[in-house]
Order: sequence, then structure tokens, then C-alpha cells
Amino acid sequence: MDKRAKKATVAAEVELNKMVEKQTAKTPRTERGRRTMRAILDAAAIEFGANGFGETSIVSITQRAKVALGSFYTYFDSKEEVFRALVKDMSARVGEHAATAMTGDETALERESVAFTAFLRFAREHKEIYRIIDEAEFADPESHQAHYEGAASRIFDRLMEGANTGELNDSLTEAHAWAIMGMNVFLGLRYSVWTEDKSVEDIASVANQILTAGIVRR
Repeated sequence: MDKRAKKATVAAEVELNKMVEKQTAKTPRTERGRRTMRAILDAAAIEFGANGFGETSIVSITQRAKVALGSFYTYFDSKEEVFRALVKDMSARVGEHAATAMTGDETALERESVAFTAFLRFAREHKEIYRIIDEAEFADPESHQAHYEGAASRIFDRLMEGANTGELNDSLTEAHAWAIMGMNVFLGLRYSVWTEDKSVEDIASVANQILTAGIVRR
């Protein structure tokens, strides 16, 4: 694991612990506990991603995670709760992968390109994220909405930073952030989940061109 990936993993674990602490008092207090929770969430991602919410069971999750059934209930009270935690965990990991990919020296447009490239890489490694987020619309609508609101908020914050430095148009609104997120989501679906026939750099370059010049002939 390279330094960047390690940073992303550590940061995601910190966010996971914060999230779980808000959700429940079952936050793991030891390294072993954190590894167990991570194993459960990783197994849940595979199970929910492959079989959907309805067909996934707590037993199938614990069997894949190679943990005892009792260990599951140490951290989660139900299938619904682990699903909710998984959606929040994956959302946090997407954000952290984008953040750790940045050096801090990028221009406003470069920040969007770096963040989008990081998302494409994450989606290629975790294709199940799309099915999980889609299932959340029905299995846990609150988490579904929070996922997209969080992603749009991160983009909007970057846009406002660019506007404040004079790099971007000062008339940008929250709607611009949602439009960019929509483009990113569907490019990710096409080029990270359905196929990988183009490099993430090529796809990020297309998105960057749209943000830079639009599609009107000049």
C-alpha cells in the first residue's frame, strides 16, 4: 500500500469511528475491534453489492467476514444498521480519497480534476458502491440523500474557494455543484462500473474540458 492509499485508509477509519460514535455507543475501542468492524463493513459491501439489500443476511455478512455472529451484534443491532453505516462509510471514503489525492497546490479546476480522478479510481476498485447507493434510495432514504448532499457540499466548497480566489465565476451556486456531481456520477458509472475502456485520466480530462470551455463552439 502506497503512502497516499495508506493516508486515505487511516482517514476513512477515523471518519468511520466518528460516524459510529454518533450512531451508537458501540464504537470499537481497540485495534482488534476496529479490524473486526472493518471486516464486517467490507463483507457487507460485497454482499449488498452482489445480492442487494433484500437478499443479503446478517449470517451471509458474518460468514464472508469470518467473524462470529455475536461479533456482529457487538457493533450493529440489525441489517438495517450495518447498511446505514456502510453507506456513510463509503461516502466518507470517497471524500477522503479525493482529499488525500490533493497536494494543496492545485488551481481550482485542477482540484476538480484530481477529486474526480480519485473518485473514478475508487469506483473501479469498489464497483459495488453504485448498487449500494441505489439500494439506499429504498432501504434507507435518509442515507441516500445524505450521501449526495455530502458529495455536492464538498464540490460546492471547492467552487466557493475558487470563486473567492478569483479563479472561478463568482456567480456559481449550489446548483452548479449538483450539476458537476451529476456529470461525475454518470461518467463514473459508464467508465468505472460498466466498462474500463478508457483511462481515468482521459475521462477526467473530458470532464475538465466541459468545466473549462463548455460545449458551445467559439
